[in-house]
Amino acid sequence: MTLANAPSLHDKTTRAFLRDAIQGLTSARKSLSPKWLYDSAGSALFEEITGLPEYYPTRTEISILRSHAADLAGYVPKGGALVELGSGASIKTRLLLDAGPHIAAYVPVDISAAFLHATADDLRARYPHLAVHPTVGDFVNPIALPAALHDLPKVGFFPGSTIGNLEPLDATALLARARAWPGIETFILGADLVKDPQVLIDAYDDAAGVTARFITNILMRMNTELGADFDVDRFDYIAEWNAEAAQIEMSLMAKVDHHVSLGGQDIPFAKHERIAVSQSRKYTIGSLGNLANAAGWSVQEVVTDAESNFGVAVLKAQSAG
Repeated sequence: MTLANAPSLHDKTTRAFLRDAIQGLTSARKSLSPKWLYDSAGSALFEEITGLPEYYPTRTEISILRSHAADLAGYVPKGGALVELGSGASIKTRLLLDAGPHIAAYVPVDISAAFLHATADDLRARYPHLAVHPTVGDFVNPIALPAALHDLPKVGFFPGSTIGNLEPLDATALLARARAWPGIETFILGADLVKDPQVLIDAYDDAAGVTARFITNILMRMNTELGADFDVDRFDYIAEWNAEAAQIEMSLMAKVDHHVSLGGQDIPFAKHERIAVSQSRKYTIGSLGNLANAAGWSVQEVVTDAESNFGVAVLKAQSAG
């Protein structure tokens, strides 16, 4: 198959997917960007993961937000705006909106335009007093906030443990860009915390095999959308704890020597060679502070659950001087 004949290459997203996949799989250390995990099948599998008994992050963070919603919403000044990166269905955000009727505007930022606008319509119906400004964008790049909100005080919101999926320099860059938003005062950040490695491995390699299907689905997506010929049975899913980097690393390992065709490229795989697909960095209170300081913020407080499995950090903007 040639690039010109690959399926749906008139589509900008598909072209970007193919470009990223070829670049990652022809590198010395093969990798795929985790952002390509989330097609409709992948998103459904991730939703299933969040309800698994081993996967504590989602339910733990929701319990923290529910218990501290009034205090967290109180960081948004009256008449101010809440800006959420990677908003998805804005489920967690509703806890803050319910507790903060003084919040005047909400800016959900997400890469999926159709889903984002559908969610925004639902929020307008639920919160008629709230000005909802859906903004299409990828939070790993600069975000252009709505001009109408330029003069409003703002609080950033980045729940989940997504900050842990970013390389340290990318995580710092993201927080630094948010620090440059006009009127920004506070940033509320969800972060998974370092804990017993076995708890972490179980969370990312569940007994039911849902996470394995979620990660492996990226191969099936390349077959469907990019015309690749991956045989998923030739790969094993591996989740390992890297203590030095303080992160869980998720990869796919080739069981045998073989070749894969992708976009006109013949890509060899050696037995036991891995494709790095995703990592999830875990933080301590100290490393969260270091991350914040490097991006122009200071940690004001970190709210955790009783077992200190997960933290919701409140970052305050450092003075420019």
